[in-house]
Amino acid sequence: MAGTAKIPIIDISAEGADEAKVAQELVDAAVEYGFIYIKNTGRDIPAEQIDHIFDLSRTLFGSELEEKQRCKIEKNNQGWSGMHTETLDPKTQRVGDFKEAFNFGPFENGKATQPIPSSLEPHQAALAAFRSACHDLCQRLLQLFGIGLGVNPPSFFSTAHAPHLPSGSILRLLYYPPPSSTPSLQSTDVRAGAHSDYGSITLLFRLRGQAGLEILNPVPSSSSWSPVPVTPPGTEHDPAPPILVNIGDLLSYWTNGLLRSTVHRVSSSTATGAAENGESTTDPRYSVVYFCHPANETPLTPVPSARVAAYNSKTHADAVAGDSNDGGAASQQRKVLTAAEHLQTRLQATYLQMYADGSDEKEEKK
Repeated sequence: MAGTAKIPIIDISAEGADEAKVAQELVDAAVEYGFIYIKNTGRDIPAEQIDHIFDLSRTLFGSELEEKQRCKIEKNNQGWSGMHTETLDPKTQRVGDFKEAFNFGPFENGKATQPIPSSLEPHQAALAAFRSACHDLCQRLLQLFGIGLGVNPPSFFSTAHAPHLPSGSILRLLYYPPPSSTPSLQSTDVRAGAHSDYGSITLLFRLRGQAGLEILNPVPSSSSWSPVPVTPPGTEHDPAPPILVNIGDLLSYWTNGLLRSTVHRVSSSTATGAAENGESTTDPRYSVVYFCHPANETPLTPVPSARVAAYNSKTHADAVAGDSNDGGAASQQRKVLTAAEHLQTRLQATYLQMYADGSDEKEEKK
């Protein structure tokens, strides 16, 4: 296990900040690490709103099993998934993930468009408002990525994520039972398998003291993992822990690999780096995630950015020099997928049992 992950902390809402400088810092972090801490002083999403969503998460996962099963996840990637339903790393996991999750799709006029447990019905407006706030923050980040990459126009990414268009964007609540209440958990198991996220960008909200998240270190030390503290140094007195942002596979694919989609997992043991920050895996772990995706029909055509094009040319040259058949050479000749097609390939690999019936129905998904 390597030391604590060295992820940059960026304040995108600081008064008087140079937008171009902030945009460049975001891009540099996305290129090198694939993860970024967004300092949360309450200007982006208030701490009180985040706390309320965590309260609702406790209510949801404390609901009767029959209530949750009534809302079982479907191929549109909406609904409840129980213990071991997901297998994020099927090549190495002996069983599925040790977690429960609930995926919320779009809301209309403050009401869910899918079955939800009766315990949450009085709180639909709060969930809808939080989901909307998350998407607004993603739009700001995507605009900054456009500026930092010199995309023409800078709104290229944000326009593709218009909130009124159907997409794979999901608000997800997660619950990991404490290891003490999951006797089937072995020392070699993880609570969530190693994976990269599927969409454009992910927002992750966590609770102080709850360890578990680890990222795979870049090559050449790609077999080592580093814990990602909930509260990194310098954020201890902020109203809420920083929001952790990471690049998903789709945005990495879209930028020909320039922006890094980093593999990560949720461990069942407390790493030294996390313990030093007063964090532990002995308690239940809750997290809230927003997965931001482009509109379903968005074609993942080349990004109009000189920096992306230059990176693509370099990787292509490296591939040719190495007599390789992949890398940049493949990316230049690959089929143009839509956002929905890209997502579907990942869902089928994650929900093995759901797709075991051989259905080719193409609906929409951490």
